[in-house]
Amino acid sequence: MSHSQLEMLTGLAKDARDQAGKLLAHERQTEQQTASQLQSLSQYRAEYAERLQKAMSEGIDPATMYNYQQFLASLDAALSRARQALIAQQQRVQQSQQHWQQEQRKLSSYDTLATRRLSEEHRRLERHEQKTNDDLVTGRLARQRNEKPH
Repeated sequence: MSHSQLEMLTGLAKDARDQAGKLLAHERQTEQQTASQLQSLSQYRAEYAERLQKAMSEGIDPATMYNYQQFLASLDAALSRARQALIAQQQRVQQSQQHWQQEQRKLSSYDTLATRRLSEEHRRLERHEQKTNDDLVTGRLARQRNEKPH
């Protein structure tokens, strides 16, 4: 694999990791919104149940009681759906987190490969320079020996 191919793969991996990060951030934001909605709905249900208790203590006709109970039942159903939505969203966050981690590992692998390639290139250049210097020294010593009278 050439240096430019490795750079291209690294760039693609960075883009994929960044996209996964954006998706993860979006999923986390949606999770927070879903949790907030669930909390608000729970609070509203508690307040409405409190109103029913107050109305019952003051005396309430059966039709109004039935309406309160029906509305509380619909709130309970909405709460159940909201809890399920939150669980599903938490799973999407977890999946997005795993996807981001996978993309990060891929990018790290390419970075490691690029670092190794660079180190190998430096070692190769150092060996070449050492060989060139050795050849120069050997050539100089040979010339010095040839120039000395025997």
